[in-house]
Order: sequence, then C-alpha cells, then structure tokens
Amino acid sequence: MLSGWRYRLVSGMGAVALAVGSVSVANHPVVQQLAVMVPVFNRLPATTLSNGDLSLALATMLFVVLAALVPLFKPRPRRVLDTIMLVEQRVFLAAVALAAIGYFDYTYRLPRTTLVLATLTMGVLFPVWFVVIRRSPRIDPERTVVVGDDPGTIEDVIRETNVPIEGYISSFASRFRRPLHEGGTAIATPDGGTVSVASVPEQECLGGLARLEDVLIERDIDTVVFAFEYPDQEEFFGSLDTCHRMGVNAKVHHRHADTVLTTGLETGELVDIDVEPWDWQSHVLKRAFDIAFALAGLLVLGPVMLLIALAIKLDDGGPVFYAQQRTAEFGDTFTVYKFRTMVPEGESATPLDDEENDRITRVGRILRKTHLDEVPQLLTILSGQMSVVGPRAVWVDEEVEIESEVSSWCQRWFVKPGLTGLAQINGVTSTDPDEKLRYDVAYIRNQSFWFDVRIVIRQLWMVFVDAIRLLR
Repeated sequence: MLSGWRYRLVSGMGAVALAVGSVSVANHPVVQQLAVMVPVFNRLPATTLSNGDLSLALATMLFVVLAALVPLFKPRPRRVLDTIMLVEQRVFLAAVALAAIGYFDYTYRLPRTTLVLATLTMGVLFPVWFVVIRRSPRIDPERTVVVGDDPGTIEDVIRETNVPIEGYISSFASRFRRPLHEGGTAIATPDGGTVSVASVPEQECLGGLARLEDVLIERDIDTVVFAFEYPDQEEFFGSLDTCHRMGVNAKVHHRHADTVLTTGLETGELVDIDVEPWDWQSHVLKRAFDIAFALAGLLVLGPVMLLIALAIKLDDGGPVFYAQQRTAEFGDTFTVYKFRTMVPEGESATPLDDEENDRITRVGRILRKTHLDEVPQLLTILSGQMSVVGPRAVWVDEEVEIESEVSSWCQRWFVKPGLTGLAQINGVTSTDPDEKLRYDVAYIRNQSFWFDVRIVIRQLWMVFVDAIRLLR
C-alpha cells in the first residue's frame, strides 16, 4: 500500500498525465475528423488549437480537473464501484466548470469537440487509474490502535474494547523508556501531575503522537480509538486531523462520547467520531459568502456605525468599542469587538438575560434590540476568525463556568464560531447551555451552504421585525 504522501504524488502525477494525454488526443485533427463523422457529433465543428492557444487552454483544463479531483488524492479505502462513481462525478464536475469558463471567457476555452472528446476519454481512463492505485477496504478483522494522553484512560479503553488492539500511541511515550516499567518510576501527565510507570498499559507502545501517521501506514491501521482525558487540547484535534487525512476510522469509547462530536453510530463499545468536514468547494463557497456578506454589511452600515459611535459617546462618555476574548474553533481564542452596550465595571461570567442585567446603558438597550452592537464583528469575519453562521462564540471566562455544568460543551468547538446560528434564530442563549448545545450540535451535523443561507435570511428578517417593533 502506498503511504500518504506517495499516494498523493502518484495519483496526482497520473491524473496530470492522463488529462494532458486526453486533451492531446482529442485535439488531434485526425481524431476530430473521425469524431464528426459519428452521427452524435456531426454537428460539432472540427476545431483544433495550437501553440500558445493550446498551452493556455491546457493549463486552464489542468487547474480545473485537478481541483475537481482533490477528494480522490486522499488515501482512503474505497470499493471499486464507489471509486468509479466518485471519479465519474468529479470528471463531470470538471467538464461543467470548463464549459462555463468557455462560455464566459472565450480566451481560455477548449473547442466544444475537444472538450467533449477529452471528457469522454477522461471518463474512461481516470476510473481505471484510480481503481488500480486505490486502497482496498480490509476484509479481515479491524487493525486498531489506541491514541491518548493519559495512561489510565488508555488502559481502561484497551481493557473494555472487544477488538484486536495493535498497541497504543500516546503523548507521554517520549517521557519514559520501556525498561522502566519494572522500576515504578513516576512520569509526568498532561495536567502537570505524575503517574507511576507501573500503571502504563502493558500493550506495545508504538510511539508518540508525532509517529501517528507513520504507524497508520506501517501497520495498515484502519481504526483509531481515542482515549484522551483532555479532548479539548491541540493534540486531540491534531490526531483527529491525521485520521481524516489518512482515511482511517476514528472512534471513541461510549463512556467518553459526550466529550467529542460523534455521529451516534455505535460498534459495540465504540462510537464513531464525526470527522468528515465539508469538501473544498463548500469551504470556498462558505468563505466567499462570509467575505461578500461582511463587505456588503460594512458598506451599507458605514454611516450608521458613525452615528452609533457618536450616540455611545454622548450617552456616558465611555469607550465606543468593547473587546473580549472568546473561544474559537478547536478551543483557540480570539478577540471580538462590539459596540459597548454596558457600563465597564462589574463584568460577570454568569450569563444573564437583558431584562435582568442592570449594567446595560440606554443606548445599549437599543443596540441590543436591533443587533447593531454586533456590526464591528463583520471585521472579524473578514479576518477569517469568525464565519457568518456557526455556534456563537462564548467569552472564555463564561466558557469555563458553562463547561463545569455541561461536560459535552466542547463539542461546539468542531467548527468556526459564527455571528448568527441555529440557536440564535431560535432565541436560545447561554443562559440555557444544554438547549444551546443541542441546537449547535444539530447545526454542525447538518451544515451546508444552503442551510447557512436559510439561517441568515431568517436572522435578517428577525432583525427587521425587531427594528419595526422598536420604532413603534
């Protein structure tokens, strides 16, 4: 089996060669003359490109085709039929994109006959190529490793998991040597404490987290069971990302399922972790929408922002903006800026409803009712730290308090926080963290571009209705 980077290199080079060959053959005058003799193609002109025109069209075609084939460059185990179907879908997507480019910009287009013939050729050759180099699903029992950060947690998962375990990979592997098992020497744990080496699992230690990708390849691992005592750390998300890139199943013991985002699909004692993100096209579309929305909002509301700043100054003379550290994707933090709506003193981490909060200023109540205090966050969306739609970013101090009440709260960290979201349009706030978490997880599991659009439309309508009520 090809390793991850070798598979990407071989599959990419093969795709380039086949794409160039398909266009070169389809562009040949003899092939074109033979093609137009076929009744299906007799209405297409026999047109060929040469020199600079061919090079430019070929470069455009390669860019589009390789971009469309990106999901196939990941070394994932696939059945033959699944591989063929996915390749055909991607070839069709590339053909549509090339036809659209030719429609809008004649300079870069392939002649219709060349495009049709090249697409048919790639539709035959690409499936054969990716079937030949594909990574076949295993038919024997799963080859599983346990990955974690705590010796006791790893030992518990290994003991309670009824699947063949190849060994374990841990963040503490580099802190001891195997012969020290007999000596009972203490080693450090991620929380700053110590643990006796005697409590380290007896299964084979396959190395530290830095070797995870190598172990997955060398041992042909198809399943990783996570045993992290601290799943909100960078080590957990990095290991999860490696599993996704390598096409390896990620699972967690059902006793730890509340600490991560799962699909809910159980295999005995194990539950699948949901690691499949949007494909790259959806990511690009979402980011383009974020940028367009933020720019349009700043352009339209620019004069309003000046009036708001003046009103805040005239109200109490305090600062115009309010900065706060909030939790971002994967537990990172970032600074969010809003128009100040409360007096600065006495800030509390306990979530309060606006009706109960006596720190809100007169201008602040108007800004909150019309959601205009959120406008500066459009700049944060432009910087890429936030999205228009996603789980609401929570103040880091408030996050600690909520986590102590809701153990599965960090499931929200699997996606970028948003200006609005499913919880917001349903009127659920951090004052009811359990209900908010249910809405946020529901959004994460059902997210799509059109779902985002529906949420944004509903949020804008709610803002419009609130503004009308305020005017009345």
